[in-house]
Amino acid sequence: MKLADLPTPSLILDRRALAANCAAMAARAQRLGVRLRPHMKTAKSAEAAKIATAGQFGGITVSTLAEAQYFAEHGFRDMTYAVGLVPGKVDEIVRLERLGVRMQCLVDNVPAVAAVAKRAAALDAALALLIEIETGGGRAGVLPEQPELLEIGRAIAAAARLRLIGVLTHAGHSYKRKGEAAIAAVAEEERAGVVRAAERLKAAGLPCPVVSVGATPTAVFARSLEGVTEMRPGVYTLMDLYQLAIGVCRREDIAASVLATVIGHNPRTGRILVDAGALALSQDRGAAGLMEHTGFGWVCSETGARLDGLYVAEVNQEHGMIAAASGALPWERLPIGARVRILPNHACMMAAPYERYNVVDGGDTVVAVWDKARGW
Repeated sequence: MKLADLPTPSLILDRRALAANCAAMAARAQRLGVRLRPHMKTAKSAEAAKIATAGQFGGITVSTLAEAQYFAEHGFRDMTYAVGLVPGKVDEIVRLERLGVRMQCLVDNVPAVAAVAKRAAALDAALALLIEIETGGGRAGVLPEQPELLEIGRAIAAAARLRLIGVLTHAGHSYKRKGEAAIAAVAEEERAGVVRAAERLKAAGLPCPVVSVGATPTAVFARSLEGVTEMRPGVYTLMDLYQLAIGVCRREDIAASVLATVIGHNPRTGRILVDAGALALSQDRGAAGLMEHTGFGWVCSETGARLDGLYVAEVNQEHGMIAAASGALPWERLPIGARVRILPNHACMMAAPYERYNVVDGGDTVVAVWDKARGW
């Protein structure tokens, strides 16, 4: 099957780029002396996860219980559910455990520990917990030096059905830095903070075998992960324009794109219309502040070659509007019915709604179709 045979919009995955990205991150983990537990919230695909975990210990990270169920159905048996655990999610975690899946979950406050412990006891189940540490991202977690860290650890240790297995952090603020030096500095903040938290727990007589960090930029540019046991990068599998903008990847590393069809010309507004809008591309414009003429994605030919200066400037629900950096659109080159591929600003957001990947090895021949997880 050719790309020309697909309906549009369709999600395209270049397997060669995916495999190269995964091999590079595996080599990084080996050099840094840590286990690689890839975060599969980006690719959401069992076939992609097989490539990402090849030669590794087999553990993965997920961010929804739908992902956990999907990967369990595809044979994955060691998962970190990297979202703060609440009692309403415990039943599903326990169900997966009883199917033979080793689940690790997060907490960052004592009330959550108490509520989760109560539900676990009601289900006659045991849960393994990591304490989430705040190392600069500003989203969730307890600070490494906060007294609450030890209070949380002791609350877990005191609960009959809970077991403390370590600490985990995510340096989300690395996405707000640009270039190797700036991101490496964040990576050191991430490492030092989570290691300090682990040291405090151990000094208080509490177990902390797992010390986990996770973000693609810091995984790429960390200079040392001394004291860390594992890393959980995710977007590296597919890469995107945001990672390109901050210096983490090259254009050829971007593995996912959306195939779209030209459905109209509007000379009055200087736009070429395609049938991939906000739902197909997402409304994430994160890279726009870092690179000029990014909009909602770069426009490429059907075979993946960049069409210089073309980008999706605006989106409605089902319409994407292509503009040219120069202001001169190639009307004749992109007639009605022409196919283009659009590179994502944020691969995680763009890929999430689709049911499947149409896999290519470069070029325009579909060599496989991979299913993927969706929803929550």
